[in-house]
Amino acid sequence: MTEVIGVRFRGGPKEYYFDPRGLTVEPGQFVIVETAQGQEYARCVTGNRSVEDSAVVQPLRALVRVATENDRRTWELNRQREKNAFGICQKKIANHGLDMKLVKVESNFEGSKIVFYFTSEGRVDFRALVRDLASEFRARIELRQIGVRDEAKMLGGIGICGRPFCCAEFLDDFIPVSIKMAKTQNLSLNPTKISGTCGRLMCCLKYEQDAYEDAVRRCPKQDSFVLTPDGPGNITNVDILREQSVVRLDDQPESPKRYHNCELNVLRNGKGSREGIEIPRERPMRYRTPDEEGGEFPFEAAPRRMLTLPDLTSENAASAAEESGEKRRSRRGGRGRRKSEEKPTGEVAVMPKSERPAKPRAEKMKGERPPRTERPKGERGAAQGGAPGETPGDTEKTVSRRRNHHRGGRNHRKSGETPKSEG
Repeated sequence: MTEVIGVRFRGGPKEYYFDPRGLTVEPGQFVIVETAQGQEYARCVTGNRSVEDSAVVQPLRALVRVATENDRRTWELNRQREKNAFGICQKKIANHGLDMKLVKVESNFEGSKIVFYFTSEGRVDFRALVRDLASEFRARIELRQIGVRDEAKMLGGIGICGRPFCCAEFLDDFIPVSIKMAKTQNLSLNPTKISGTCGRLMCCLKYEQDAYEDAVRRCPKQDSFVLTPDGPGNITNVDILREQSVVRLDDQPESPKRYHNCELNVLRNGKGSREGIEIPRERPMRYRTPDEEGGEFPFEAAPRRMLTLPDLTSENAASAAEESGEKRRSRRGGRGRRKSEEKPTGEVAVMPKSERPAKPRAEKMKGERPPRTERPKGERGAAQGGAPGETPGDTEKTVSRRRNHHRGGRNHRKSGETPKSEG
């Protein structure tokens, strides 16, 4: 874990991490931090906190100090200097006759460097302009050409939705947007309607793309052959947001009807021929409310199963409770019957276990068994003249069978005989 603070420069949307070096900084305070371009004046947005090492880009720059009143005055003087430099640069661009549009001017905190941002349709030779600006401001001059999206991010403004530009308010980086997203969302392909102030496709097309792709997978395609509660027909239009489809029925081609996707049985998804497609006899059911005949559920709400509850406020409350108790006892097999309940007539009474007579034990065997003498293993047969493991009374044939059984029947396999079961 690494302790960091988060700062933003000039009110930009992107947050950068810096090492506090043991200083405690509260959100909203202005600080002086060390950057690759020198010291900069920034605003702290998140105080001291610990983050994962993977979230930090090394090397981590350090916090110089918390901004003082003198630092604030220096920052205000630099802002005034930027305004003057903007006007002077515009005049010099006109004098040199360069095809470029000046967008913004930024000066570092120390005042040793001034950066001019501009846009242009092509390449611009601004070497003479740089020499004039360097002799005017006695500082290091840098000119950077940017795109139209960066221009909109720097200048800011209000979009057609009535809110500030997303790129200037909260977007850290520009996300790729393609015309395919507008087609998936069934939007007009008119460039003036799907383009932002910068002239590029609106960034907000990307926000709901995943939701539209998921809805498209659930919706049938246009010109699909479907079966509706009113009969077969072809889809002429698909409303992705409402998940509805307009179907031109075969029986009524002049009056298309709108159906929810759950009411359609897709027989052929997309364009194609109807040959070989069998139309089911059972049509999809149309959802209706249980209390109003002819009424239908709204398309935004899926039909739900209605539960009928007993009227507990009436005189039948006791009987309903008794009936539900009987059902529970029947499911448990009668184990939950109360002791106070009377047993039905004709039922055999069960004697309690404590009052049942003891069962008679089996009589002992007559005679006693002789004590068993333990002998070492393998000596029982040897003690009576037999081989180890043999018992008295075994014939030669029985002993041979037992030996072959322990050997896996190899003797029988050699001779071609099959062992017989012992009696």
